[in-house]
Amino acid sequence: MQAISEAAVYTLQFINQTHRSVFLTGKAGTGKTTLLREIIQTTHKNTVVVAPTGIAALNAGGVTIHSMFQLPFGGFIPDNSLPHFSENTKFETKATLRRHFKMSGLKKSVIRNMELLIIDEVSMLRADLLDAMDFMMQTVRKKSSPFGGVQVLYIGDLLQLPPVIRDEEWRTLRTYYKGKFFFHSHVIQQNPPLYIELSKIFRQTDDVFISILNNLRNNQISTEDIQNLNQYVNPNFDLKANKGYITLTTHNAKADAMNAQALEDLEGKLVVYKPSIVGDFPDKIYPVDEELKLKVGAQVMFVKNDLSFDKKYFNGKMGIIKSLSKEEILVHFPEENTTIEVEKYEWENIRYKVDELTKEIEEEVLGTFVHYPIKLAWAITVHKSQGLTFDKAALDVSQVFLPGQAYVALSRLRSLKGLILLSPLRMNGISNDQDVMDYSLNKSSDSFLANALHFETKNFIHNYLTTSFDWAELAQEWRNHKFSYSDNSESSAKSKQANWAAKQLEAIDRLLDPSQKFILQLNKIFKTETVDLNHVSERFQAAYNYFIKPMDDLVFEILWKVEEVKRLKKAKAFYDELMVLEELQTKVVLRLMKAKLLVETVVAGETISKEKLTSDVIKKYISHKTEAIQNQFKEVNITLIEDEADIERYAKKKKAIKEPKKSTIQETYELWLEKNTIKEIAAIRKFTEETILSHLTKLIIAKTISINDVLPDDKIQELTEAFYGYKEESISPLKEKYGDKFTWEELRMFKASLN
Repeated sequence: MQAISEAAVYTLQFINQTHRSVFLTGKAGTGKTTLLREIIQTTHKNTVVVAPTGIAALNAGGVTIHSMFQLPFGGFIPDNSLPHFSENTKFETKATLRRHFKMSGLKKSVIRNMELLIIDEVSMLRADLLDAMDFMMQTVRKKSSPFGGVQVLYIGDLLQLPPVIRDEEWRTLRTYYKGKFFFHSHVIQQNPPLYIELSKIFRQTDDVFISILNNLRNNQISTEDIQNLNQYVNPNFDLKANKGYITLTTHNAKADAMNAQALEDLEGKLVVYKPSIVGDFPDKIYPVDEELKLKVGAQVMFVKNDLSFDKKYFNGKMGIIKSLSKEEILVHFPEENTTIEVEKYEWENIRYKVDELTKEIEEEVLGTFVHYPIKLAWAITVHKSQGLTFDKAALDVSQVFLPGQAYVALSRLRSLKGLILLSPLRMNGISNDQDVMDYSLNKSSDSFLANALHFETKNFIHNYLTTSFDWAELAQEWRNHKFSYSDNSESSAKSKQANWAAKQLEAIDRLLDPSQKFILQLNKIFKTETVDLNHVSERFQAAYNYFIKPMDDLVFEILWKVEEVKRLKKAKAFYDELMVLEELQTKVVLRLMKAKLLVETVVAGETISKEKLTSDVIKKYISHKTEAIQNQFKEVNITLIEDEADIERYAKKKKAIKEPKKSTIQETYELWLEKNTIKEIAAIRKFTEETILSHLTKLIIAKTISINDVLPDDKIQELTEAFYGYKEESISPLKEKYGDKFTWEELRMFKASLN
């Protein structure tokens, strides 16, 4: 991360080496989104990212709160009363959620394995929804601690978009809540997170402008500030004559009308572009309009950052359409006098699942949406401008209707030099919510954070080690499994395994007493003010050596039993029970291995990170064990004739070992190296073939692959002749000249190979 601030460092440390929940906030332009990406990339914890809306979830690289926790839409009353209904409102309670809302096994598994929950755009999160999440997580994880013992990172600026609660809903909810924000929830009131604020502003550098924004944000706007801003009032400003300005207004209808009219006023042919959608990508989370309507001369802005090394554009950068054709859009940046071809951007609709082998939470791509990351930019609402940066903007904030909207609108700008106010800014309508201002007084000082970090790190190591040896839940699952045999008829496939189950329960029971004694030892060691880490290491190693083999043997026993059962007919339910046991038993062994790495890391005085708490042995533990058992099983049962159909009926496909998330281009490149065809790569990655070809073009630009690897020699020879002496920026004239002889991607690839 570039220019990381002290508050950002603290946040990373609290996430990686403590269990303390954190509220991360900061003014517009302080780098909250950048820090979110850094946390996701570096944390060693099983992480899930959620957000209140589909678009916010898509931008954060996560899923919506309602889909993750299978929550119904409507209010939540945090008690066990009967549900409340009226003509226009519906409320759930703990009783109705417990009774009616069945969660899929996949989501339960993710929630059980979760260690860190990140909630982005928390300003929009209602208090009752957060309590509903807390209740669902406690229920699924069978733990009464907040969020079932999961650490939570809340990210957002409370002075931007507030939660939406209709008046008729609030008439009921106000009986239970003092206010509508997430910090009014019962779970936060009883368990307040650390309040960390990013204060270093990266967007603005003008001290006068920063001061005005701070005062506006803190309800301390002065007459002098208003006078300073009103110097930029120009009600007669001609937007047509002054290119590059975007109008920020308060209502969708007004912004849409301005964009539609400005586009209509342009002469020339209208060209309409549509996205490529593969797999499951619901229209309600489309990140840009499905139809992109453009003409030459249209003012547009980019809605994403350029992910390439060149960084040719950023989220909010304005430009003018220079030329258009069916498969090519050129945008000109007048101030830099440069022109670029707009490349399509890939958005992924994901869900979370648990990797069978590592028990780590990973993303599964359900569908992709590929479109040009630009939109008409004569006007935009303040609401939709969040996260964007503008060099020049005309603000139509005469009808400001929410606290903080004037602040959001002004803070989009880099400096006052690019500001035009279409009407004078008045004092009314721009004050911020007093509840939010009061909550901001909870901000932690640097000295408090330093002390808390020391204390919480000690607690984290202590708790991590004790929970690594706390096997009450695992033993109870074995107990439940053993007693479930009494419900089976004597002739069933399962009933014949009763002695096996009793033997395994005895094995785990023998370990419970010594593991509890070791936990008491740890509690005594960590009670002292200064912990002797070498002593911790010595005692831990002795315990690890004592417990790892019997725990490993239990994994072996389950996996061996799975090999037997998956060959039996009418044993699917029994197989599923064994897989639940396998997940819990394997988690215990992997947790012990991670705890060993944790102790080695802290004793060496190194930073706790994803890199330090993983190893090839951990990653490949289950795959190696499964493979060895399968080979051994075949040797013992040498006469066994395999019925692959029976085996596949139960066995889930084993995946390759999870690696850190790669760039989309890298993923395509690795599949290309494996000799997959373009069609095969497209199917694997849930993209169109055109998108995969665009990845290959980027690989040619980077000189990672050669054009000769992709196109045959005769095609390259024909393209060489076609491009001889060609100097145009656009390849449209060539496409028109040669028609179907060359595809757009063939032309792009060859042009890329010339650089």
